[in-house]
Amino acid sequence: MTSPSTANWALVTVTSPTAPAPRVGVRQLGGTQVRIPEFLRGYGGVLDVIHDWAELEPALRAHDGATGELVADPEILLPLRYPAKVLCSGPNYRDHLAEMKQAGLGDSWTAYFFFKPPTTSLVGPTDPVLVGEDWATDQVDWEGELAVVMARGGRDIAHGDALSHVAGYCVANDISLRGPHRRDTPAAPFVWDWVASKGADTSLPIGPGVVPAWQIDDVQQLPIRTRVNGELRQDGNTSNMVLDVATMVAQASELLTLEPGDVIVTGTPAGVGASSGTFLTPGDVVDVDIPGVGQLRNTIERRSAR
Repeated sequence: MTSPSTANWALVTVTSPTAPAPRVGVRQLGGTQVRIPEFLRGYGGVLDVIHDWAELEPALRAHDGATGELVADPEILLPLRYPAKVLCSGPNYRDHLAEMKQAGLGDSWTAYFFFKPPTTSLVGPTDPVLVGEDWATDQVDWEGELAVVMARGGRDIAHGDALSHVAGYCVANDISLRGPHRRDTPAAPFVWDWVASKGADTSLPIGPGVVPAWQIDDVQQLPIRTRVNGELRQDGNTSNMVLDVATMVAQASELLTLEPGDVIVTGTPAGVGASSGTFLTPGDVVDVDIPGVGQLRNTIERRSAR
């Protein structure tokens, strides 16, 4: 059986005490060292590299991940500052549909997308997730997910061509506020408040870097695990997606023009807090791990403390 991933490095946006301006570096997976290859000098973020992807791809493919200037005391930042669009998927895992008691939808499911505001919802792999003083009634929930980063844009992309438009993959946590998601007062078409539920500041940690797509042997065979305070809550696999990554890209491009650097977040497996009535509280630590892609670790903090 083919290994789901032979990835050994990711593109990261990094700063350091001696070089405070953000730069693009290469970080070996599972390691802490960051190096800046000569051909990436002058790039201030991973998004800048994405915009030059066609030009840089040959050098990136040839790179061994272990050469270049060593960055002293690196701090890994949000890799993409900031994509034009962040599209998140509604339910796209069979086991998640089942825990929502909607298993039958999988037979004829088409992608359901909503937006996250890039400049305020996106935070880095170790940044805090900030919640308001109404955090208990907001019902703050986790959703570990695989995120797709586009290299080439397009409209009406064919399914067979979709993966060739992808630059790479990273880890995401689609933080959701379950409490304000449904309103009781407005007219029927407006009972679902997706902005209040999904658009909060700091509600989409992503990173730690972008693993180039050619390093992933099979994007539909990746484990996804989410832990809250060390306790395993989600233990899924991208093989359980209703719509695979290529279909998600193709269907997104039927709705709107995709652009380089756009992010598509592909849905979450079973085990979200809403299924058990267990939600996040200040002080909780949420880890999302996709082996071969990376790991996020974000602490829940009160916004007022900041």
